[in-house]
Amino acid sequence: MIYENKEQLKNGYTQIIKLDGGDVRIVNEAKLKSKLIDDLIYTAVFSPDQATREASCWLIRRAAAALGILSSSIQTLYEAMGRGEVKGFTVPAINLRAITYDSAQAVFRAAIKGKVGPFIFEIARSEIDYTAQRPLEYACAVTAAAIKTGYQGPVFLQGDHFQINPGKFAADALKETQAVKNLIWEAIEAGFYNIDIDTSTLVDLTKATVKEQQKTNYTLAAELTTMIRDLEPPAITISVGGEIGEVGGKNSTVEELQAFMDGYLQELKKDEQSLAPISKISVQTGTTHGGVPLADGSIAKVKIDFAVLEELSAVARKKYGLAGAVQHGASTLPDEAFGRFPAIGTAEIHLATGFQNTVYDCTHFPRELKEKIYGYLKKELKKEWKEKDTEEQFIYKTRKKGCGPFKLEMWNLPAAVLHNLGAALEKQISFLFEQLNVNSTYEITGKYVKPVDVALEPPAALKG
Repeated sequence: MIYENKEQLKNGYTQIIKLDGGDVRIVNEAKLKSKLIDDLIYTAVFSPDQATREASCWLIRRAAAALGILSSSIQTLYEAMGRGEVKGFTVPAINLRAITYDSAQAVFRAAIKGKVGPFIFEIARSEIDYTAQRPLEYACAVTAAAIKTGYQGPVFLQGDHFQINPGKFAADALKETQAVKNLIWEAIEAGFYNIDIDTSTLVDLTKATVKEQQKTNYTLAAELTTMIRDLEPPAITISVGGEIGEVGGKNSTVEELQAFMDGYLQELKKDEQSLAPISKISVQTGTTHGGVPLADGSIAKVKIDFAVLEELSAVARKKYGLAGAVQHGASTLPDEAFGRFPAIGTAEIHLATGFQNTVYDCTHFPRELKEKIYGYLKKELKKEWKEKDTEEQFIYKTRKKGCGPFKLEMWNLPAAVLHNLGAALEKQISFLFEQLNVNSTYEITGKYVKPVDVALEPPAALKG
């Protein structure tokens, strides 16, 4: 059910959640999990009334806190990885573009079954637009899924590729930088306590030295880090990630890593402040976001340079105390590749398109809806159809942009269809958890990560 106003919302929750001194008390946990949480998240996403959406978001976040589900920073675990106290696994960072509430439930079910500790839910700056999911909505969908599945513990929400657009930066650097700053602010307010800064788009390989090539990258990364430290809630150190090479470009080098880190750390010290630096570094090792589709729509095999990734991770830990290197564009790699990441000390791996593909290509996804989405793409995104691309290549590259316009239809698929899609995702995610060696890491994560309950002011619709 979608509540259209605050009176309907109050009637829906009043026997299950009680407002208590600016917070909530759950009086019927079973009913919250069985029905009310579904109504709250659908209201938060689809209610026509903004005040009711905001009230639903607040109820979800505070109900979750009451159940021991808290948005958290992974910083302290990554610091332990940097010291060599924790190793042997690679943290999966999962981008959910479609049917986020049901997809997140599949992740939590797999995590509960595998006793997984560190796993991240993330969304990139570009994804926010084409999936029509602002940070607060995404955070609430994930949090509601945690409630629904009975998960307890830290939930790691991450801003992925909070990226400077080089064309817009060239036209108006201050305006583009401010746009990213505004997004960071919005994400932190929504409970994103992990932020990946991506200023690697500003690396200029035409410069004479590696330091000059990386200068704008590390200078702006330091500026954004300083802003994040100013905004983070008390008792929370937000985990910040940096990046030295744009995914899809040339492979990164140790020299680039050192030039970035040395310049970045020097910039952080300019005001004689003692600011926590980035906790990890994203690098390029041969992958591309989403993979490279061939003429028949299949994905080309990628040659990832594991030696480069291993060397960069080792230098990042030994010299700078980082958790290690981060691998992007990995979800479309062959199955046999994933077990190698923990073996070579990769700190984190980003997974997105593979889950989207599971949804679209699942035999249970309605053919009529898929044809409707593809028809929309061919009509509305015709300008993105490159002359050399077949229809299959065009569809593969653009179908991510069907997630936003058809969000309501996807969320409202029949229960049996959603169940089957969720089962397919859970199987895929369980496999990745196993390969990345994060099963049975719940206790070790709890040793280092101590979630902090950040107070939230009740919205006006729930006051009085």
